[in-house]
Amino acid sequence: MSSGKLYLIPTELAENSTEKVLPSSIFSLVDELDFFAVENIRSARRFIRRASEEKVIDSIQFEVFDKNSVKGLAENLLLEVLQGRSLGVLSEAGCPGIADPGAVLVEKAHEMGVKVVPMVGPSSILLALIASGMNGQNFAFSGYLPIQDGERASAIKKLDKEIYRSNQTQIFMETPYRNDKLLKDLTKFCNPKTKLCVACNITAEDEYIETMSIQDWKKMKVNLHKKPVMFVLGK
Repeated sequence: MSSGKLYLIPTELAENSTEKVLPSSIFSLVDELDFFAVENIRSARRFIRRASEEKVIDSIQFEVFDKNSVKGLAENLLLEVLQGRSLGVLSEAGCPGIADPGAVLVEKAHEMGVKVVPMVGPSSILLALIASGMNGQNFAFSGYLPIQDGERASAIKKLDKEIYRSNQTQIFMETPYRNDKLLKDLTKFCNPKTKLCVACNITAEDEYIETMSIQDWKKMKVNLHKKPVMFVLGK
C-alpha cells in the first residue's frame, strides 16, 4: 500500500474572498480529501462548504490540532497517512505552518518520512511585506510582541535598532483589540524616520494598506480596533 500525503491547505484571509485568492487546485483537493487536521472544526466546516458545494460535510473526519495539541497526536494522525490516507491541514486563516500549530505536524511528517505538499494561497505576512515597499531581501517575522508595557517598549526599541543595524524589515502582529495601543506605542518608541506599514483587512473589500514615517503616523487618526492587522517596520 502506498503512503498518503500531508497537504498544507491555505484558507482565505477575509470574508467573501475565497474564489479571488485561492486557485482551483485547492477546491479540487478539498473535493478529494475526507481527513483534515484543523484548528477549529466550526470554521473548517464553513471553509469547506465555501470551497466545495457538493462536499458532504458529515463524511469528513475532523481532528482538532491546535496550540494545545502534542506531538503524540501528530504521530497518530501521520500513522494513518503512512497507511495510505492523505491528510489536509487547515489553518484558521492564511497558510498553515506559519504562526500556526500545524508546523508541529509538518515537523513530525518529515521525521516519519511522510511527503509534505504545500499548496498555493494567501499569507498575510508576505502580502503585507510586498505591499509595504520595504526590504524584501532581509526580513523577520516576530509574531506577537510582549503585552507588558515595559517589555513591549524594549522589544519595539530592539526591532527598531535592528532595522538600521542590518537593514532587516521587521514584521509582527497584535491581538485585534490591542491594535490601536500598539500603533500608539510604535509612534512613541520608534525612530521618527523609521517607516511603518499598517496592512489592515488584507484582501477584503475595505483593505487598508499605508506606509509612511513614524513622524507622519503621529499625525494620523486611524481605527484599527478589532481588525486583522500586520505591522511592518523598515527604512
